[in-house]
Amino acid sequence: MKFFLDTANIEYIREAASLGLIEGVTTNPSLISKEDKPFKDIIQEICKIVNGPISAEVTASDSKGMIEEALKLSEIHENVVIKVPITKDGLKAVKELSTKGVKTNVTLIFSATQALLAAKAGASYVSPFVGRLDDISTEGMNLVAEIQQIYRNYLFETEVIIASIRNPVHVLQSALMGADIATVPYDVLMKLIDHPLTNIGIENFLRDWKKVENKEI
Repeated sequence: MKFFLDTANIEYIREAASLGLIEGVTTNPSLISKEDKPFKDIIQEICKIVNGPISAEVTASDSKGMIEEALKLSEIHENVVIKVPITKDGLKAVKELSTKGVKTNVTLIFSATQALLAAKAGASYVSPFVGRLDDISTEGMNLVAEIQQIYRNYLFETEVIIASIRNPVHVLQSALMGADIATVPYDVLMKLIDHPLTNIGIENFLRDWKKVENKEI
């Protein structure tokens, strides 16, 4: 399973990249709004750090506007993937962009049929939002299982990006289901590294090593 980092924060991206853990980055208008830099500058900077798919989202609501935005964004770098919402106009844009060789990530997926339509339109990726489904007392990972099954049934090449990840359990479930990609917030990525028993083990080893050092002295 590939890891993407779900952020527009350059420092977080640098740190995660230095660990060798991420193969792409996803952004959205909300994440971009938290950073004090122009949108284009942020995407350019990310593309310098991570050599993989970098999702940049369009904000137009009509297909013509989406396509115009997408073509401009795709000029920033060859790794830019255009994030498009799952709407009627979004599907039109995805279909047109796919014919032009522009990769797309259809976002805000909350049903398996939405994911089916996105794949048929030519989406490179789909992003089911598991955490937001959990928030309304629906099992988000069930959606992932349904999408995976449909894509296997019809041999779609569209990759599944598990999005709206809230905790390490979501990451574990994604891996067990064989998801293509998990896009993870920085804090969740750090939690994957940490474990209380690991910390206790390190403390014990260091304490015991001091006994050895004292004997040598």
